[in-house]
Amino acid sequence: MIVSASRRTDIPCYYSEWFCNRIKEGFLYVRNPMNFHQVSRIDLSPHIVDCIVFWTKNPKPMMSRLEELDKYKYYFQFTLTGYGRDIEPFVPHKKKEMIPVFQKLSYQIGSSRVIWRYDPILFNEIYTEEYHIKAFGQIARALKGYTKKCVISFVDIYLKNKRNMTALKVYEKEQAELEAFAAKLSEISHQNGIRIASCAEKFDLAKYGIEHNCCIDKSLIEEITGYKIQSFKDKNQRIECGCMESVEIGAYDTCQNGCKYCYANKNAKIVEKNSYGYDADSPLLCGKITEGDKITERKLKSFKIF
Repeated sequence: MIVSASRRTDIPCYYSEWFCNRIKEGFLYVRNPMNFHQVSRIDLSPHIVDCIVFWTKNPKPMMSRLEELDKYKYYFQFTLTGYGRDIEPFVPHKKKEMIPVFQKLSYQIGSSRVIWRYDPILFNEIYTEEYHIKAFGQIARALKGYTKKCVISFVDIYLKNKRNMTALKVYEKEQAELEAFAAKLSEISHQNGIRIASCAEKFDLAKYGIEHNCCIDKSLIEEITGYKIQSFKDKNQRIECGCMESVEIGAYDTCQNGCKYCYANKNAKIVEKNSYGYDADSPLLCGKITEGDKITERKLKSFKIF
């Protein structure tokens, strides 16, 4: 199986101790976001876990503990944008802190295992096309040789982020404008030896040298593991998403980055409440088993083709 850690929250930044404890114990619990009392027990045995995919804006808290994952294969999706505190309020300074962290992580585990995400891209009076092109170029030059791939996407408006997007006066561009803009990012990316791909976009950017991305990437996982794996499309993701099936171990309303475009948090008060319930020794992330919970062992196996 592939472990997604996590689309719902930033485990490396805020919950690395919990994750490493779960690795030691060999299992964890995941609460069904659609059914509170339905809990799955996930076996984390190395012979079952083919690969772990981490999603983060700041892996620094976890980087000193990577040796605890020696029995596992993994890679990082590292989001590094040009936004300031008005958009990403609790992400450390990019130039002074996050770019050096990215470089150090790449040095530790290899450039092919650290994917740079410049997403989601939004436009308003401050974050114009010109702003993004300048910021993207600065980051691309700083990451040259430290990553092999960049992933871009344009912001989607959800119920959970609509109020923030309205307050920020985010505006949409026509497809032709987005394509022309994406072509400029592609040129910058390739100039710095970095492949570029789009994430779950409805229009094809291949003619601009932009691949259709799979964040849970079969070919990369096969490269990292050294063996062929079966690939099944993740039915829980959008139609445009090319990711293969994975087991999501995160929890909604627990990410403390506070990003205004986030789809995983309802509001800051709920995040604060859930984060207060964090126990690094609990099998559940930010919670405990309660009366009425039904724990079911999820049947999982390796995707390795023997």
